Amino acid sequence: MHITLKKTPFQYLLLLIIISTVVSCSSDKKSESKKTSVDSTTLVKEKEPINLKFGLPVDSFIVERNRVKRNEFLASILLKYNIPYKQIDLLAHKSKDTFDVKKIKVGNPYHVFLNKDSLHTAAYFVYEIDKINYIVYQLNDSITFSKGKKEVKRIQKTASGQINSSLWNAMTENNTSPLLALELSDIYAWTVDFFGIERGDYFKVMYTENYVDSTSVGINSIEAALFHHRGDDYYAFNFQEDSLTSNYFDEDGKSLRKAFLKAPLKFSRISSRFSNSRYHPVLKIRRPHHGVDYAAPKGTHVFSIGDGRIIAKGYQAKGGGNYLKIKHNSVYTTVYMHLNGFAKGIVKGKKVKQGELIAYVGSTGLSTGPHLDFRVFKNGKPIDPLKVKAPPVEPVKKEDMRRFKEFYKPLKESIDNLSLPVKQ
Repeated sequence: MHITLKKTPFQYLLLLIIISTVVSCSSDKKSESKKTSVDSTTLVKEKEPINLKFGLPVDSFIVERNRVKRNEFLASILLKYNIPYKQIDLLAHKSKDTFDVKKIKVGNPYHVFLNKDSLHTAAYFVYEIDKINYIVYQLNDSITFSKGKKEVKRIQKTASGQINSSLWNAMTENNTSPLLALELSDIYAWTVDFFGIERGDYFKVMYTENYVDSTSVGINSIEAALFHHRGDDYYAFNFQEDSLTSNYFDEDGKSLRKAFLKAPLKFSRISSRFSNSRYHPVLKIRRPHHGVDYAAPKGTHVFSIGDGRIIAKGYQAKGGGNYLKIKHNSVYTTVYMHLNGFAKGIVKGKKVKQGELIAYVGSTGLSTGPHLDFRVFKNGKPIDPLKVKAPPVEPVKKEDMRRFKEFYKPLKESIDNLSLPVKQ
């Protein structure tokens, strides 16, 4: 027998109240869960970030900053912080392949991280190798060390200015890094005579500058430049030829640079190299030798390694003997010493071509035998002749010309649109 119970109005009302209560409780739980999630997120956001310097949490230490003083070494610094000499010696020995502590320089900053205990024991020593690189030494029983780099930010910049006296002064007058003058003089070394700059010459440049901790640490690269010199415009575009090399070309794809010969003579051997402390065979003392000696028979032909003008010709009895000095451009100068004699027509002021015969190997001056003492100067400072990188002279390759044109045209437009500063 099947019996059907008939619900009264009161039962329907009771059922409705129960359903409503269940729904309400469920909604409250969801709301509470959501609120808890929001509160948790809020707590995460409010948590302060760890303040790191050189990869170390600076708020956990007392940090003392100083600079290396004259006659101060790693040992004399760390002994002041009660680090045992035996431990310092071990530290120096273990880290030698990473950084030789003998190369610590006067004036460079260092930081000592002290524990916040009653003794303020030294936990870490950080030495800044330069403006970007540093090394961290952990000063506990198990010595560890690691090299690091500060974050470098590259900022795109533009600069322009009229030249009233010199390129260097023009940079200063326009609140631009003077280092940019050196970069431009290197790019335009073969194109512009920076000793013959005229009033009214001007420059425009697009470049990237490196910054560490909001302080400039040098020019990273020049992307494009225009130098207006004696009525002519000279463009330079830094074009990436392949994955490894980039060079400067004008708007026709021609290189702005010329190459040097790798050596000023043939059939010779190097008898002495570039050195800041070489034992002199005649004077019997140690002194700098900022050149390369090529041992060769007397009378061997000596050639100019590049186009230039002879700016000095003379004799030094207690030095280089017969010598020649050739100025190739506003950046590079070469000197040839201990010469037996000079080629015909070689006089001060004469222009010479790359590979032109200029003199003959000899043994004049302070010399123990026939050889050529050859020297190279860049911006007035001696550099190792064997490390001079011969810049390319080849133009942009034909297969790359389409890509080059697409590359330089927007840069040229941007350079042309740069305005010169208005004189106050």
